[in-house]
Amino acid sequence: MGVHGSKSKIPPQQLCELVNHTHFDSKELKKWYNGFLKECPDNQMSKEQFIKLYGSFYAHGNAAKFAQHVFRTFDYNSDGNIDFREFIMSLSVTTRGSIDEKLRWAFQIYDIDGNGFITQNELFSIMKAVQNMVGAIDDENIMSKSRMSNVFNKMDLNKDCKLSLEEFLTGAREDETFVHLLSAYNGK
Repeated sequence: MGVHGSKSKIPPQQLCELVNHTHFDSKELKKWYNGFLKECPDNQMSKEQFIKLYGSFYAHGNAAKFAQHVFRTFDYNSDGNIDFREFIMSLSVTTRGSIDEKLRWAFQIYDIDGNGFITQNELFSIMKAVQNMVGAIDDENIMSKSRMSNVFNKMDLNKDCKLSLEEFLTGAREDETFVHLLSAYNGK
């Protein structure tokens, strides 16, 4: 989806809110709004549309599984669709957010069941989806189960076999390779 499209106007109140709560200026928001409405005239992007669009950025891998997880985090109200507000708020974090914002978003990706914790199985599931999405990785050890298990155990400070948001943030900031892998999304 590009940023060029029809000449629809974003409602002024929504524009003001988004300028204040995203990392985009009003001109950029207007262009994204027009592009979004060109692709989704009813202001609703379905999961299927999102997965197809997302997959178009990863021609050398299969992004479908990871795209489902990204969709889950973009769909703030869990109604099965993404409207423009949800789309642009998420895009703002993933493309222009601070390291802390991106790590908090990454936590949501890894917390598949939404219970506020990441288990080792959730970590493995997401890492497998990332691997499928990006295709071959130069250093196979980066994505190995034993490497991910070691990273998880290092992050699990209270040894309760799950990562809280704080444990995740602290651990991710300390593991350069892991932070690099977390940014595989890279705002595409």
